[in-house]
Amino acid sequence: MSWKVALYDFVHNRNQMEVDYGWEALASVVSDGLYLEKERARQERRKARDRYRRLQPVKAETRLKLRDVNQGEDAVIADVELRKTVEITVNGKPHREETLQLERVRLERRGAGYQVIEAEPLAREALRHPDAARFSYNPAELDTLQRIAGVSSAPFLNRELVRNNATRDFELPRQIPYNRELVRQYADRWWNDYNPEFLHFDVDCSNYVSQCLFAGGAPMNYTGKRETGWWYRGRSGSQELWSFSWAVANALKVHLANSRTGLRAEQVESPTQLAIGDVISYDWEGDGSFGHSTVVTGFDGNGMPLVNAHTVNSRNRFWDYRDSYAWTERTMYRFFHIADSF
Repeated sequence: MSWKVALYDFVHNRNQMEVDYGWEALASVVSDGLYLEKERARQERRKARDRYRRLQPVKAETRLKLRDVNQGEDAVIADVELRKTVEITVNGKPHREETLQLERVRLERRGAGYQVIEAEPLAREALRHPDAARFSYNPAELDTLQRIAGVSSAPFLNRELVRNNATRDFELPRQIPYNRELVRQYADRWWNDYNPEFLHFDVDCSNYVSQCLFAGGAPMNYTGKRETGWWYRGRSGSQELWSFSWAVANALKVHLANSRTGLRAEQVESPTQLAIGDVISYDWEGDGSFGHSTVVTGFDGNGMPLVNAHTVNSRNRFWDYRDSYAWTERTMYRFFHIADSF
């Protein structure tokens, strides 16, 4: 058996698990006991959750694309792109979940064939910017900076609000409505692609969520300081021109929990209190450091949120992420209902 056949069998068995939860078939092509144990636990979580949700898998398809291959005499390292589409019904309501996973798969020759000895994600849902520890929220300082800079800017994507962004010659209505449908449309347009008007980060989840909020009408607060406000201007040479709250998950969570100017949100207790265009923050280890952000784009047959995200690019994914390799028993969530106007 060639390494390609072993790799395709590995992907095929994983795809079949989306329908029957049967992790045991992986043992024929995977020798990594730790990986098999993690997969067993993940499938048991999925099965218990899906039973509670009254979820019925219909079919699954996983497309494999080889991105890079390093082949030795008896070993292969393959970087792969796995595009997964799963069709399900939840309480009788059908919908489709899509994800794009990047992984590095190591295979070794064993006897007449190959086996997978290790598989790990290449995209991890956490961004710890080297300066992000300096992020703080000081409402008094923010208000002062905004008075100096003038009125908060309008989103440049909402061009009807802006006459000349370069000279700040624009007028704002008394209130900017938050258009949740535009958030959903933007999130679906770019869930598996990258808007060239913005930088693309290796860990892109909060950058993507911020773009979605921005597309819906949330106004940037151009404080000029990375530790305050919520703003983006790209990069000038080696200088990064974006606030931590724009692109770092923990900083975005802090901003949403505290901001009283511009982009504002109310922290709510339950995902059932969320609407399209709202935000969920994820603390995988339960240590107070939030490493992932998603945006609500729909609801399943039980009225529970479905989300879009980047890094592990996802569309219509169930909000709790118990099927994620990042999820742990310590995972905590924060739910933010974005203001209806600004």
